[in-house]
Amino acid sequence: MAYFDVFNGDADGLCALQQIRLADPRESTLITGVKRDIALVRRVEAGAGDTVTVLDVSLDKNREAVDGLLAKGASVRYFDHHFPGEIPNHPGFSSHIETTADRGTSLLVDDYLEGRFRAWAVVGTFGDNFDASARRAAASLDLTADQLGRLRDLGIYLNYNGYGAVPSDLHFAPETLFARMRPYADPLEFIERDDTFDHLENGYRDDMAKAERVGAERETPGAALFVLPAEPWARRVSGVLANRLAQECPDRAQAMLTRRNDGGYVVSVRAPINRGEGADELCRRFPSGGGRKAAAGINQLPDDLFDDFARAFAEAFPGN
Repeated sequence: MAYFDVFNGDADGLCALQQIRLADPRESTLITGVKRDIALVRRVEAGAGDTVTVLDVSLDKNREAVDGLLAKGASVRYFDHHFPGEIPNHPGFSSHIETTADRGTSLLVDDYLEGRFRAWAVVGTFGDNFDASARRAAASLDLTADQLGRLRDLGIYLNYNGYGAVPSDLHFAPETLFARMRPYADPLEFIERDDTFDHLENGYRDDMAKAERVGAERETPGAALFVLPAEPWARRVSGVLANRLAQECPDRAQAMLTRRNDGGYVVSVRAPINRGEGADELCRRFPSGGGRKAAAGINQLPDDLFDDFARAFAEAFPGN
């Protein structure tokens, strides 16, 4: 019997897996990638008697590969909060999928484990920009304001690390980052004893300083669209910049369009926090688009669809 852990390389995927393996500390084959590399299940070579755990990647984007594993006799348990499409009805498939607007995969795993490693769930939830949900989850942990702030920072930095076109854009490959996290049941201890936090914090601050010099390309009362250059720092910062602007302007949607080296754009969209939905519906209107209600993206928006996207974005989020 072999075990496979398939997880998104962002904060939510990492912290979901951290909880799973703290509760059940067995060796497994890790399959992951940059945040937007979500068609991961097809890389799993599992058969009868094997167990595959999938965390924080869309079932809709992996359905064919999941069906193939089930047909070979593997068991698949699936934790996710993105649009799933049709969920398999198969005895080997265990579904922990919810698409509510304010809960990520880390909180789904927290429910499954009955809060055993909730501090890590709080980190992942902050990383996914669900600040209110993270604070509610943290209420039972008796943390000081400073400790809660440190967990929030860690979530943001882990999420920031996941963005890039290729692993070389990242400060740490996700599997390396998980290996550093794995010994620590308490994320505050991880922050204090491992230099990962300081490394990511310095990179985040440097990249955000560059990003703050970029103004909105198009702006309406309900939506702001930014265009970032085809540079590694821009690829790293696109998602967390959108998250930060969403927190600062909770009634306005944000779109970050980062130029690709091969033409077109990578798109990150955040629905207004006070609305919490609409990002996935917008992005699924374009090829390679998908995501969740509050945050979604398009992996490759062609240049000739820029105006169509800008118009659709403004129409989807007209403001009050």
